Amino acid sequence: MWPAPVARVPVDAHVSLPGSKSLTNRALVLAALSDSPSVVRRALRSRDTELMAAAMSSLGSTVITTDDDWLVFPGRLRGGSVDCGLAGTVMRFVPPVAALAKGKVVFDGDPHARTRPMAGVLAALRKLGVTIDDGGRGALPFTVSGTGRVRGGAVTIDASASSQFVSALLLAGASYDQGVSVRHVGPPMPSLPHIEMTLACLREHDVEVSVGSDTWSVAPSRIRATDVTIEPDLSNAAPFLMLAMTSGGRVTVPGWPHATTQAGDALRDLLGFMGAAVSLKDDGLTVTGGEGILGLDADLHDVGELAPAVAALCALASTPSRLRGIAHIRGHETDRLTALTTELRGLGAEVTEHEDGLSFEPATLHGGTFRTYADHRMAHAAVVVGSAVGGVLVEDVATTSKTFPGFAEVWAGLVH
Repeated sequence: MWPAPVARVPVDAHVSLPGSKSLTNRALVLAALSDSPSVVRRALRSRDTELMAAAMSSLGSTVITTDDDWLVFPGRLRGGSVDCGLAGTVMRFVPPVAALAKGKVVFDGDPHARTRPMAGVLAALRKLGVTIDDGGRGALPFTVSGTGRVRGGAVTIDASASSQFVSALLLAGASYDQGVSVRHVGPPMPSLPHIEMTLACLREHDVEVSVGSDTWSVAPSRIRATDVTIEPDLSNAAPFLMLAMTSGGRVTVPGWPHATTQAGDALRDLLGFMGAAVSLKDDGLTVTGGEGILGLDADLHDVGELAPAVAALCALASTPSRLRGIAHIRGHETDRLTALTTELRGLGAEVTEHEDGLSFEPATLHGGTFRTYADHRMAHAAVVVGSAVGGVLVEDVATTSKTFPGFAEVWAGLVH
């Protein structure tokens, strides 16, 4: 248990964020499939990205992670084994690459990883001619039997559980004989900004992409090696920017891009709606707390990764809130809607769980234990509440190392 420090004075700080996990892992996949060596600059060093680097190495590439800039030397794809940990990007992005290997690739991960949805991408690969043995589970563990090539072509899937199903096929698709065309059918797909991120990464490598109505296509081509520089992880900014609001202070995140595909950029509008003053200038994004925290009525369907931290701020608000469109976050590291309801109620919040979201009424919160369920976003929610409420004990704050090693030390250095 980690005692969350309370912000007893207004915080005035600059917080430099590590690189984006989403961009780092996309860059590693494309670098491993490229036509020559390349560099991933300012790569995030975290559990998820180290798992991706290890996965690419297992399949035949050489990934040198000694320095801040990671070197990737593509190699002939081969069989091996992949530890997915609890990383959705690894368990979903790597199987379409493994299908190009010569030999069997065995996938497994943490115990909870075996409950995360995988059926969409596995079914799509089977339709493209790939042999997969998953015992009919549609989940980890499974084995991909690669033949050294994939036919490719058009495939229809239900990606309503995760946009990563689409990104996974697109990232590897240029290496398939016919490329790949992915059409989504079913309920609206969440996290569309992540599809835009994938397309932007592919274009950086000179891969031809096209977009139709719920359809994304990649033409067969070589993937040109290119050095990339990873943006700061904007979703990781959420608790720090919210600290400006809970403390009545000011927090600046240097290097905030003026144009980006990251979902975390939505924080600019969301925090503004909740009463903060938000300013984006050349020196970064600055959030200044106002006289209080206002409730929020928002559809977070496209930015569900922000929901836990936003929910924590809603629990502290002086007016009601309603967060909608996030049923899909039940399939993340944990069922985040149920987990947030349970843990915030345990601290006195008046929160109601709905099928697709949460609603809040103003309440006086108190200390207590906040479980994280091995979920870094739950830890973010815990520290946001703890910065305004004394006596909050965070279980396993180290789970934040998934995307931000040293998070607790940085947070404690700001809050006093």
